[in-house]
Amino acid sequence: MKLYIADGTPQCVKVLAALELTGVKCEIEAVSHEERVVPHLSLLESPVLLLPDGQHLFSPNSICQYLFDISGQKATDATNEWLEWEATSLQPAVLQSLHMVALQGKRVEAAAVMKEPLKWLEQSLSKKNSSFLTAEAVSVADVVLWAALYPLLSDSSFDVGELRSVRGWFERVGDLAACQAAANRVLHGKGVEALKTFLQKHPATQTQRRDSPTNATEAEVAEHVITVEEIEEAAQIWSEGLKSSPAVTERKHPVLPQEGKRNVLLPSALPYVNNVPHLGNLIGCVLSADVFARYGRLRGWNLLYICGTDEYGTATENKAREEGLTPQEICDKYHAIHADIYQWFQIDFDFFGRTTTKQQTEIAQDIFWRLHERGFLLEDTVEQLRCESCQRFLADRFVEGECPHCRYPEARGDQCDKCGRLINAVELRNPQCKVCKETPVICSSKHLFLNLPKLEDELEQWLDKSTSSGDWTLNARHITRSWIRDGLKPRCITRDLQWGTPVPHEDYKEKVFYVWFDAPIGYLSITANYTDQWEKWWKNPQQVELYNFMAKDNVPFHSVVFPCSLLGAQDNYTLVNHLIATEYLNYEDTKFSKSRGVGVFGDMAKDTGIPSDVWRFYLLYLRPEGQDSAFSWSDMALKNNSELLNNLGNFINRAGMFVSKFFDGCVPEMLLNEDDKRLIAQVRWELKQYIQLLDKVRIRDALKCILNISRHGNQYMQLNEPWKKIKGGDGDRQRAGTVTGVSVNVACLLSAVLEPYMPSVSHTIRQQLQAPHTCVSAMLQNTGTFICTLPAGHRIGAVSPLFQKLENEQIEVLRKRFGGQQAPSSAAETKPSAGAVHDASVNVNADPERAKQLTALVAEQGNKLRGLKAQKADKSVIDDEVEKLLQLKKQLSLAEGKNPEPAAQKGKKK
Repeated sequence: MKLYIADGTPQCVKVLAALELTGVKCEIEAVSHEERVVPHLSLLESPVLLLPDGQHLFSPNSICQYLFDISGQKATDATNEWLEWEATSLQPAVLQSLHMVALQGKRVEAAAVMKEPLKWLEQSLSKKNSSFLTAEAVSVADVVLWAALYPLLSDSSFDVGELRSVRGWFERVGDLAACQAAANRVLHGKGVEALKTFLQKHPATQTQRRDSPTNATEAEVAEHVITVEEIEEAAQIWSEGLKSSPAVTERKHPVLPQEGKRNVLLPSALPYVNNVPHLGNLIGCVLSADVFARYGRLRGWNLLYICGTDEYGTATENKAREEGLTPQEICDKYHAIHADIYQWFQIDFDFFGRTTTKQQTEIAQDIFWRLHERGFLLEDTVEQLRCESCQRFLADRFVEGECPHCRYPEARGDQCDKCGRLINAVELRNPQCKVCKETPVICSSKHLFLNLPKLEDELEQWLDKSTSSGDWTLNARHITRSWIRDGLKPRCITRDLQWGTPVPHEDYKEKVFYVWFDAPIGYLSITANYTDQWEKWWKNPQQVELYNFMAKDNVPFHSVVFPCSLLGAQDNYTLVNHLIATEYLNYEDTKFSKSRGVGVFGDMAKDTGIPSDVWRFYLLYLRPEGQDSAFSWSDMALKNNSELLNNLGNFINRAGMFVSKFFDGCVPEMLLNEDDKRLIAQVRWELKQYIQLLDKVRIRDALKCILNISRHGNQYMQLNEPWKKIKGGDGDRQRAGTVTGVSVNVACLLSAVLEPYMPSVSHTIRQQLQAPHTCVSAMLQNTGTFICTLPAGHRIGAVSPLFQKLENEQIEVLRKRFGGQQAPSSAAETKPSAGAVHDASVNVNADPERAKQLTALVAEQGNKLRGLKAQKADKSVIDDEVEKLLQLKKQLSLAEGKNPEPAAQKGKKK
């Protein structure tokens, strides 16, 4: 193993301390702040741990937990809870404070930011009888929290009050030689001053708990201070209950714009039909759009969510050739696969269509003729790449070469993924056909072009209006502006292909429309397949707001090229008001690859045994909004076990169980005191933040508000301890009732705010609580209203756990299964030719399912063995693990239908 660290990086203190404490053998390499040690991940900082199997861990807390795990100190629920609290509550406040102290000299303001998390830590420690957070011995939780606080609390001039319990615990952990050595190695005795370089490269806006939707100060953003007026107002509104709640309206099809309503048209980027979507594809368009669509419907918007498969182009022709089918048969097959995947992920389209339809041809050809008649098309001869080996012109996506602008070696024939600039395939250096790897030749062909320069002024006027009034993500704005800055050029709209929408012009009847021109028109034609009144959505910019969801590589086509087509058509088309683009999601420390078996694809997720709601939660938790992010199995397990199981599930389940166990299933009477009112005000504030963030399509940040609500609820329960008070006198029992009643109402609110993210879990919670049908819409109206939806006397249903723990063994099996290490197909799957000699080592009693499980277990055991050897474990321990590996291999041979004892080989000496 190798650990990469950098001087002056605060997160390196915890991993070095954990490494020293656990005694794990590991090489350490110091790198600069600019050095990128994990491929494919931009803006990734040290520390990074390279594992024996070549995988990387890049979450500091995950590294620490891994080191403790392999040293025999397994994580517990208690340590997991502390680690999650450090990552989500403590760490943002610490980084905010470090900025204030090191770069702004604002010590008093920094101390104010730390007040709330340190108060919570003080209360928790004061109730413990042990020397450390979870036991009498130091755990991974102690190391992680101590290291986070060290730069601030080791500074005697940083005044955060008395905090006796925190100070005592901090000194006990700091007395450990491993912790002292780690701090000295990273900070060199300079304290906060040593972190200046690191902090200057990480602006304060990245360290806040959430971005403020208003012009709040830094300290207010980090921790909102609830005023007395807010507390009283929140309690008053809460007590009013569901008296004036709006009626729940059922969706009726077709959904059409309505006068006086907010009419939202929401098309998600169309997935290409011949690819099975992976997790990155899902979060980039359909899943993100689904969250926003569900949210909009709950808010009472009149919303239409459509999507479909993009089915024309060379890629479909190639796939058909590979599988021995016609292009239409390929489209039919993969359209059904896509539909099944999205249904499993609970994507709630109003309509999921496709582009190979009569309506697509009619609308595309109409836009073409309108552009032609208004003089926005040009004719020119084009040099194209033709593969003589494949005997066809190459579509842009089927040629790769070196980018002429940035020299990236894997640029496509239409766009470079590195610099983002559009290119013509013939401009590529050293081009290669992606199918046969041969070098293509340049041939000439006459084509039609959209005259973008002629539309540039009108486009800029529209862009100024749309980007100033709408919600465009930062990357969408930057990509669009870079296009305009570089100057627009005519763009070819025809191709020498067969599978596509035919060009209706007599001189071009052998050609089809280029997919970039044709595919976005699919939004219109899919809507036209949904309703013959489609023009009420697409030719109605006065009444309709258009949101587009996509990954960043699709931005130019939606912000420049497609709008130019519609502007040039001069037919009052609805243009995009809000363009929402994500960065890329990678897989572990590499890229998704179906051919290499790397990564989880949509059709595989349901075979993992992990519910779709958990997949939705984790993908949305790490949604790549500001920079690329990476799926990680260990992080998924950590988030499931800490955030879902221990935070969210624990709170909701306890609230319901206390009603069932202590109050015979009926919500008890609630007499609010100041603590209860403060909790209600805190929850109300988080609800308002949730609504403000989701209104701005800040999907990931709004999810953190949900987790903050349940975190407030858990802290409220822990401080008030209703399970103890229920055993006391009348006053204590009354207090237990109030805390339980308020808590179960918070659980009901959580069911409402969870609905866009985890619809099945949301429904289950409301079912268990027998919540009123109107509770969700009532609390999500206007700016957000937290009300008592389950009054005293309300009877709840049967309560059961919402989530299951993801075990380390289960996660390791899945990591191996999707890590590109799948075993090749067994010989039993290959049909022998007639007259083949019978192999005595093969029998017919094969068990493919068991073989699949054992293959993963063999890989897991092999990885464990390599880790032990790397740590120079005792020979007796290694021998035991070797024997386990051999036994697993024998079982695998039997499951594959083979004789585990190799047959004697002729001509070989024994």
